[in-house]
Amino acid sequence: MKTRLIFKRTFAAFATGAISLASAQEPAVPESSTNSAMTLEALASEAVASNPELRFYEAQIAAARAGRRQAGVLENPGLSASVGAKRVSGAGASSEGIAWSASVLQSFELPGRLSLRKAIANGDIQLAELGLAQFKAALAGRARVSGYKLFVAQEKARATAEVANRLQELLDFLVQRDPAGIAPLLETRIIEAGVVTFRKQAIEASEALQSALFAVNRLRGRPLDTPLQVDAADVQLPPVPDREALLESARRNNFDIRMRQVELEQQGLKVELSRNQRWPDIALGPTVSREEAGERETVIGIGISLPLPIWNRNAGNIETEQARRQQAETSLFLVQLEVEQSVLEQWLAYRLRKEELDRWQPDAIQRFHQAADLGDRHYRLGSLPVATYIELQREYLEALDSILSLKAEALESVQKLQVLTQTEPGRIAAAEARVTGGGGQE
Repeated sequence: MKTRLIFKRTFAAFATGAISLASAQEPAVPESSTNSAMTLEALASEAVASNPELRFYEAQIAAARAGRRQAGVLENPGLSASVGAKRVSGAGASSEGIAWSASVLQSFELPGRLSLRKAIANGDIQLAELGLAQFKAALAGRARVSGYKLFVAQEKARATAEVANRLQELLDFLVQRDPAGIAPLLETRIIEAGVVTFRKQAIEASEALQSALFAVNRLRGRPLDTPLQVDAADVQLPPVPDREALLESARRNNFDIRMRQVELEQQGLKVELSRNQRWPDIALGPTVSREEAGERETVIGIGISLPLPIWNRNAGNIETEQARRQQAETSLFLVQLEVEQSVLEQWLAYRLRKEELDRWQPDAIQRFHQAADLGDRHYRLGSLPVATYIELQREYLEALDSILSLKAEALESVQKLQVLTQTEPGRIAAAEARVTGGGGQE
């Protein structure tokens, strides 16, 4: 009896799921996180606002902007100087003195080179900003999916604990009676085996609940064991959008495609810059020289320094940048194919799951739960075989898992489509419906 009492207490904790585990944590979390359930949208907003990885992309933008400022800075002027002794000898006279010279030369680039470097640096800023926007979009989608998976884990932990507790209570009731005959004894053993099975499932569901909680808190930038309840019972999936509309939106808005387009533009600018660099820079500046050998002579003028483009015409760098531009063109083409493939795969995955979910009524899980509860009452009254009773409990858990998992997978496909196309599939489906309706009226 003592062992059974321990089991009862254990599964009472399982039945409360994340709420029981949350009460054991340190009270370092705001009340809004513990006393009220968060919606998926609120969870996504918090993740985008507080995820620690955002600082990496923000620093990347800051670095790109610093590079843009540096691209417009002229090179430092060069100072050269020389000093020495001078001796002048002639017919019957000689003199000695000091001779020195100094010059300050400033390099000037050919027209267009500075603007090309600035344009390339602007492309780096654009790439960094696209990277941040892509990360935020993907993060919001991951937060919604992870939040719904936490909700699923909460529901499964609650249901498995409820079933395990129900069988434990029934077993406690049966062992208090003297089994008269082989049939009642075997039924008791079947119930005992069911208790063992469902207890194991309850433990696994509790572990899955904690893993889901850790994943969500990691996205939120919170301590992993921060308690959280998610309200996702009324999540609605949008209609299946038009495939061609999704593909068109992906070709126009996808982050990866846009980044490859920017890189291709940058590479074209680098080709132009390498061609411009065939001609050397010109260095200009004042020069001063003085000689004091008998007489003092001072020369002031303008110095010019110009490397002669005889051996190096930058041909190798030009060919390198042209080859990289061809690579960028190929990369853009391949990314377009990959994005289109991903869109088609996610669209098909969503359509299949949405069609399957539409076969079931919204209260299907509630009806399975009622059937499991009804089977428990009728078995206690003796009007239901033990095999049917155990099967009802098992099928209730499997149906709950199947329906919630299908919905989680469908939601994940929706979020991936939204990231791939940068358009909500529900809006695409609504637009298609409006177009179809308008055409019908015509």
